[in-house]
Amino acid sequence: MSRRFNIRVYGICLQDGRVLVNEELIRGQKIIKFPGGGLDWGEGTLECLKREWLEELGLEIEVTRHFYTTDFFQASAYDDSQIISIYYLVSIPDPVVIKNLLPNESTYWMNISDITASTFTLPIDKIAGKMILDSTKTQ
Repeated sequence: MSRRFNIRVYGICLQDGRVLVNEELIRGQKIIKFPGGGLDWGEGTLECLKREWLEELGLEIEVTRHFYTTDFFQASAYDDSQIISIYYLVSIPDPVVIKNLLPNESTYWMNISDITASTFTLPIDKIAGKMILDSTKTQ
């Protein structure tokens, strides 16, 4: 068994009581997650996040601050790696039309008040989603 890490970097864009989410088809399963993706060899996490948003959404983002990094073991559902996800809060130019540039993917705004325990598909995204919900309740 190979032991390797799979580092994922995601952007959380909050605007007017909404959060930007990505819907993808992965191995025939609909996944709702945050926009972002895998860290390439030689990249830093911020560089990765900016590249992913440019590739997927054609958007240049401003990373405003770190939000959350996985703090528990999470095995990948797709291979034999350990997933480490890093989330940043990001801002985008306003106003902007969101259009996902990749086939079989869509990106849309979701009201934060509509987030539930089952909104996000991936286990680490569920935690980040709950953190968003909790942080908006205290504001």
